[in-house]
Amino acid sequence: MTSPADQLQNVLGQTSASQPCKLVIFGAGGDLTRRLLLTSLYDLAVANALPAGFQIIAIDRDEQKAQDWADRHFALAEQDAKDPSAEFSCPHLDRRAWDRVTHNAQYIAGDFTRPELFTTLSETLGGDSAIFYCAVAARFFAPIATALGEAGLLAEKAGFRRIVIEKPFGHDLASARALDETLRRQARESQIYRIDHFMGKEANQGILVARFSNVLFEPLWRREYIDHVQITAAETIGVESRGAFYEHTGALRDMVPNHLFVLLSLIAMEPPSSLAAEAIRQEKTRLLEAIRPVRAQDYVAGQYGAGEIAGSPVAAYRSEPGVATDSQTETYVAMRLDIDNWRWGGVPFYLRTGKRMKARRTEINIVFKKPPYALFNQDMNDPRTGNVIRFLLDPVRGVSIGFDAKQPGLEEVIAPVTSSFLYDSFFPKAPNVGYEALLHDCMAGNQMLFQSAGTIEAAWAAIDNVATTPVTPCLYEAGSQGPAEADALLARDGRQWLPVA
Repeated sequence: MTSPADQLQNVLGQTSASQPCKLVIFGAGGDLTRRLLLTSLYDLAVANALPAGFQIIAIDRDEQKAQDWADRHFALAEQDAKDPSAEFSCPHLDRRAWDRVTHNAQYIAGDFTRPELFTTLSETLGGDSAIFYCAVAARFFAPIATALGEAGLLAEKAGFRRIVIEKPFGHDLASARALDETLRRQARESQIYRIDHFMGKEANQGILVARFSNVLFEPLWRREYIDHVQITAAETIGVESRGAFYEHTGALRDMVPNHLFVLLSLIAMEPPSSLAAEAIRQEKTRLLEAIRPVRAQDYVAGQYGAGEIAGSPVAAYRSEPGVATDSQTETYVAMRLDIDNWRWGGVPFYLRTGKRMKARRTEINIVFKKPPYALFNQDMNDPRTGNVIRFLLDPVRGVSIGFDAKQPGLEEVIAPVTSSFLYDSFFPKAPNVGYEALLHDCMAGNQMLFQSAGTIEAAWAAIDNVATTPVTPCLYEAGSQGPAEADALLARDGRQWLPVA
């Protein structure tokens, strides 16, 4: 049987593509570094997929030694690995693999806003190739990029220099453009890696394979056959300890122009001319540019109240730590999108995402049109009647196809049935936080899984109207399917959401 390490290595391809480099982590003591970056690097080490000469340079405010920083994060990773529901979980953490990630790490204590930090960093790097990873709050992206540029740290001489920034890429269209202008003043587009971990998840990458390598799907992927598309990203968790952060972000900015639009572009883009990074990025941008700007009447904002999840009571959003008692921040959004092109004209796309919902579920549902008439006397108003292709992305990963079949018996009774493919039933489970392929590709200089400036701008342009217009969120009970107003959004079109369960 193929080992998990071999499975991951097969996914990443030939490890020689990764070039020797140093990974500079701004925010090395933060949650992102702990939960996702170091655990993904550990998975790469297990798969022998780290480049030769790899080294971490950790930067944060706290004074400490590099070994103390590495040991602390190993202990935290051991703790996280024991949770089978966590993004990173494994029965045993291999200390030797962990040491391959951190054994020669350097630690620099300093303030991101002070030029002397970047002088020290320049002396530490010398002329080596480097990736600068901004694992910090979004407000630091532009200052760090500017400081790197002014210190000459983004100048490519003997090796390469790349900068990685996390979402959110701005908080509206104007700020996204301003951030991009700052980045472009300091670096070329080929040096800028805008990362969204949704693109690194195996099931999400599998959408393009399902569409473009199967004649079974692609001929039907158009307005003549598809009635509508639903994209759902539902969570049972609340804002946890991030209330103060979430108050300034909200569900719309946190999820839609990045995560949900990543899924939208994968499911709706035109076939690229090749698998070259630029060919795929261009098609994603064209798709997002074709979205008609969302109108206020096609948008619903909600906020969770008190309720019950899995038999346990949960507090309302306004009772969470760091949240204002009169907060108007949305924890749920739903919207209708219309795409103005030949493939999708007239086919509505319904997107929703929310916290404290009935179940954790990320999926895309392709709902096909009903037969032109009821030859078998089936109830055409029954929402179970007809064909649905469901791309199951989290926590279950796979594809389910719903269709009608004859129920055994003497009479012609039609019953809905499903046929499913699940990743875990066909392939050995490989470790995957979602950043492994992204980090590997960044080291190799492959931007295919990263967002372009045009894609970011097109995404914000589609929702800028609702993002910049204050809306009072409607309340929904924690543990529910979401607000009634979101149901009404589909009901006015004669449709309804597939349940989150």
